[in-house]
Amino acid sequence: MTKRRDLKKSINNICSTLFAECLAASLYSGDPKEEEVDAVLASILHTQQDFVNRISHPQPGMSKKAYFKDVKESFNKQVDELIDHISNLH
Repeated sequence: MTKRRDLKKSINNICSTLFAECLAASLYSGDPKEEEVDAVLASILHTQQDFVNRISHPQPGMSKKAYFKDVKESFNKQVDELIDHISNLH
């Protein structure tokens, strides 16, 4: 099992990359609506904070292995949704 510190670093790196991609997409893809870009950026920041907090404070009653597996799967699903939102910025 990976360390919590490593998971947090991975989440921070992925979210910072998504943030940069969203900014690049907003600058170079025509004229996207500012509200849409702000919503995606806010969603990225919220996702980062939410998952780092979930790693820091695991849910009592679940085994650690099952809990962190669920966190990883949820994070991957959320990242896929964010990538779709970034690619759909017009």
